[in-house]
Amino acid sequence: MANGRPIILFVKAVDYQTYCDKDLVGLLLEDDHLAYLEIYNRHAKGLYIKGSKKLDNNDEAKDLLQDVFVALWQNRYSLTVDTPLAGYLHATLRYMVIKRIVHKKVQITYLDSLKFSTPIKSSSADYLARENELKRIIESEISSLPEKMQEVFRMSREHHLSHKEIAMQLGLSEATVKKHVNNALKSLRVKLGPLLILSSICLTEHFF
Repeated sequence: MANGRPIILFVKAVDYQTYCDKDLVGLLLEDDHLAYLEIYNRHAKGLYIKGSKKLDNNDEAKDLLQDVFVALWQNRYSLTVDTPLAGYLHATLRYMVIKRIVHKKVQITYLDSLKFSTPIKSSSADYLARENELKRIIESEISSLPEKMQEVFRMSREHHLSHKEIAMQLGLSEATVKKHVNNALKSLRVKLGPLLILSSICLTEHFF
């Protein structure tokens, strides 16, 4: 304080928008959260659009976008100032899209095989008992679906009818049929996720 007056210091705010990606990576390596925020603001929209097109699902694309930037922060020390940031982020997105699509296909295929395929013959009474119990639980969850959703789902999975055929029989639009099937699968995946993992363990124990 000079002459009874406070000394005012003027500090120029750093404008991260003026930095190139290379500079931002350098700051990220120094744990600069504002640099991280600028990277997000600069690249998030493009990554979201690409993820949404690949997954055809806006909610999943939002989750994927979050995963990409969480991975960026967690793996920031593996970067160098010469790392092409945009290429790195899009490569991470591609990897996560492929991983998610493969995981989804495995879940759906395995769920279908448990519910609708011919049971695997086995001399192990314990294995068959566990498999039958899992099937009973799966059937119970399907039966707990809303009536119309359950009807559409069974026509699709048990009777192998197309969305168009189901729509004609029930007097619904194909879009409504597709929505019922997708919502049913989403509900079953949420409720049966841990059981699908348990089923995999049972199969591994039996065959290996």
